[in-house]
This record gives sequence, structure tokens and C-alpha cells, in this order.
Amino acid sequence: MLGSGGPIAEWPGQPGRAGTSYLLWIDGSPRLLIDAGAGSFLRFAEAGGKVETLDAILLTHLHADQAGDLAGIFNTGGFEGRAAPLPVIGPDGRSSFPGTSDFLKRLLDKQSGAFAYNGGYLDGTENKPRLEPRDVPTEEGAGAAAELDISNDYSVTAHPVHHGPVPALGYAVNLGDKSFVITGDQSFLSERFLSDLSGSKPTILFAHHVINGEDGQPRGLHRTPGQIGELAGALEPDRVVLTHNMQRSLSRIEEGLSAIEKRYSGPVNVASDLDCYAL
Repeated sequence: MLGSGGPIAEWPGQPGRAGTSYLLWIDGSPRLLIDAGAGSFLRFAEAGGKVETLDAILLTHLHADQAGDLAGIFNTGGFEGRAAPLPVIGPDGRSSFPGTSDFLKRLLDKQSGAFAYNGGYLDGTENKPRLEPRDVPTEEGAGAAAELDISNDYSVTAHPVHHGPVPALGYAVNLGDKSFVITGDQSFLSERFLSDLSGSKPTILFAHHVINGEDGQPRGLHRTPGQIGELAGALEPDRVVLTHNMQRSLSRIEEGLSAIEKRYSGPVNVASDLDCYAL
């Protein structure tokens, strides 16, 4: 767990919480980076992350608290000598949100990019690995889950989710008889996500814990604790880990846990940065 926090720099309510980011390790090697929220660049270094060994980078959506440190991750990777292409997979574009391919172009294009000096990532020049962007369709009503060809050691499925007007994805990762699911930022309107994964019994469900159950919360963007409990009750994970935590949810944590327990009876953890969860 590189980053367990949200979009607001909250102190002392969230001491030490970087924006959302996950790093999957297999046999001592960092293999899959999922999101790179603001502050996760430091956590990536503290955890011993290396771009050189990554199979891919996955993005749930293109908010700053999920993708704000991506440029820093690329920058450090430019010093590692990686030669193999690096897939970067995330949502397609809609409205004011660019798709993942366009996002990387706006970030790194040699002529017009914000960080043009790292433009070698787009064509594999300047001793940088070439990025392989992939845009995953996110129209939940019609879009089916997408199987991603990343590694022979594990499988990854991208699931469209509802996050208001923001194109967004959740992910399910299977490693042999173990698995984990990352909800990403999603509201209770993510009905297909719930139906597709019901009864899947993942080892861990990483649920984004952004709002409490009070009135006035942005329920069209996020699940309340009670709705997280409903999701967990349907998926039947061995464990739920609450992450993407904000002060408004942490300040009501006992009430939130009680709401989750009405629909899910398994163990629930509140994540902190650099926590490790073994499968």
C-alpha cells in the first residue's frame, strides 16, 4: 500500500497519507503499479519500487490523487536502464477528461508536453523505455469487463465503474488460487461491477473509503460505508481493506465499521501507507 489517502492535504487528520497507490510484489520483485497519487513517488522509493521490473502501470482514473505522481515515477525510471516497453493502461476519455493515451501525450510530448524533456518515453528514444498506452472503454452500461494481457504469472481484469462524470475503472487480479479486487473510486451506481464480481470471493477487497453515511456526501461519486458493506457482502472476500481514506470518513470510523458489519461479517482493516497485505 503506497498511498492510502485522498485528494485533500489533511493534517493532523491524515498524517503521512499519500494519494492512492498500490504496488504488487511477487517473489520479492515489484511487478504491478496501480495508480500513482500525489505523494506516492516518495512511498515508491521507500518501498523499494523499481520501474525496471514492472509488468505494467494501471490507472483507475485520471484525478490528481490517482495520477499526480506519474511524472515522477517516469522520471526515476529514466535512470534505471529499462529497455522493455512499459504498458500504461487506464480509462478512455470523456467530456473534459482525456483518455490515458492522450493524457500521456499531453504530459510527455516532445513538442507540446508539460514534461517534454522526458518525451523519449513516447517513442523509446533517449535511453527510455517506450510506453504502450491502452485506453479501456468505461461506459458501464454497455461496456464489458476487459481482460488485460500483462503477465503469464497473473491475470488482470478491468471493470468499468461509475464515478460521476469521470471515466473510471476497478481492477480484479488473480494469482493462482489467490486474488484481490480494487474498487477504485466508484458510487453505488456501479451495478455491473457488483453483478460481475458477486460471489468471486477474492482474498482481499480494497475498498475506497471516501465518505461517511451522513447526508450531503457526494454519493454520486463514492460508496458510503453501508454500500461498501453491501459490495463486500456480495463479493464475499476473506478480508476488506479500507483505503483512499479521508478525514470525513475516518472521523466517523466506528459508525462506518458498524454500517459495513451489517452486510459483511469478515475482518476489516483501515490501511496506512506502506502497509503490506500478503496473499
